[in-house]
Amino acid sequence: MTLHAHSDANWGDLDVSPLYSHSLDETVIPRTRLADFSIAPSMAVAIVRDELLLDGREKLNVASFCSTYLEPELALLAAENLTKNIANHDQYPASVEIERRCLAIIGDLWHSNEITVGVATTGSSEAVMLAVLAFRQRWRESRSAGTSSELGTPNIVFSSACHPCWDKACLYFDVEPRKLPIRHDQTTLDPAEVAAACDENTIGVVATLGYPATGRYDPVLQISEALDALAARGGPDIGIHVDAASGGFYAPFQPDAAPWDFQLPRVVSIDASSHKFGLANLGLGWALWRERQYLPESLTFQINLLGGEPAPTFSLTYSRPAAPVIDQYATFLRLGRPGFAGLVAQASRVAAYLAEAIAERGFRIWGDGSDLPVIAFGTHGPDGPWMRHFSAKLRERGWQVPTYTLAPDAEDTVVARIVCRYGLTLDLAERLVRAIDDSIGELDAHDGPLPDIHRDGFAH
Repeated sequence: MTLHAHSDANWGDLDVSPLYSHSLDETVIPRTRLADFSIAPSMAVAIVRDELLLDGREKLNVASFCSTYLEPELALLAAENLTKNIANHDQYPASVEIERRCLAIIGDLWHSNEITVGVATTGSSEAVMLAVLAFRQRWRESRSAGTSSELGTPNIVFSSACHPCWDKACLYFDVEPRKLPIRHDQTTLDPAEVAAACDENTIGVVATLGYPATGRYDPVLQISEALDALAARGGPDIGIHVDAASGGFYAPFQPDAAPWDFQLPRVVSIDASSHKFGLANLGLGWALWRERQYLPESLTFQINLLGGEPAPTFSLTYSRPAAPVIDQYATFLRLGRPGFAGLVAQASRVAAYLAEAIAERGFRIWGDGSDLPVIAFGTHGPDGPWMRHFSAKLRERGWQVPTYTLAPDAEDTVVARIVCRYGLTLDLAERLVRAIDDSIGELDAHDGPLPDIHRDGFAH
């Protein structure tokens, strides 16, 4: 979450319209402290709705991977279950059973077997934290006969273009991040470089199924083969975690996707976000392990804090809403395999159309939508100011298309990203292309150099 510093310096009181208030005493309400009086629910809601008018329009926000659409029936189902705490196994056994079924369905999608174990999380970032903890604890226990000084420092190998949650996990849990650079000519992991970076203190290798910046997939099969060869030569035997935060609910429905999941014996754990291409509402992720041996028993807790029989838990949090899990299960029932496959096919068509249209306008394509339906593009030179003005021009037309730098070793390159989420139709994509043409025309008509403006989006 964003770290905020509290300050009243630039905030006055809320000046409320008399249309909303029932008393002249209620037309001025403190903005950043509790008032000395109460107001009607309708008035509080009207004030907050006005505040939220400045948020962007979700459907035109092609910056985000997160699902921005809930079918009305699913929205109602979520609302009916907003007050359920799924951590309370005794009070809400049906919700817990639905969570178990979701894990079984996801395990089946990822070619697991009956001994696969997993947990629901508040998103893929928590799932990543749990995966790192499992890697580290298993490494520690395998070396338990040695002293702490003999253990060395555990390291984990991943790309410099990975999601920032991997850096957080390494920092928080005292693991050395052994990051392999992403370059202009190499935008995914090189299997040979991965194997060369591993040593006896490497606790795991991370392969990414859909980089945030480009949507590209790492070659998981080739990385697995390189690690197989390393172990066959007498080197360390290292497992792979697949960070499928975005691709975990997309790749299973791509007919030409290379093997990436538990089909590969070296893949020991996988994470995914349901609130991306899983179509759940925000706040749900999953972490699955191939077998129980890859999730050390010492990390789990038997808890009956809220009553009932003790239940095994593994998480960084405790209380969690049941609503996203319930909506995820309803979505699985609603769509089935044909429904998801149809959505993936449609998103792929839209991505292919946009990639071709954007390339025809002279941009360099960094992600062409052939993996995740993500189009990442920029100019053919280091022209960050132009790209940021281009993004601002699109925003003037209602479209949110972020710009950001690529990973270190390619950070001189500023690109824009379009995520073709479900719901971005060809009709809307054509209107986006017209907005791109209009924005280019305005910038080309500008005399003189463009001043640099603030950087939006994320940077590695």
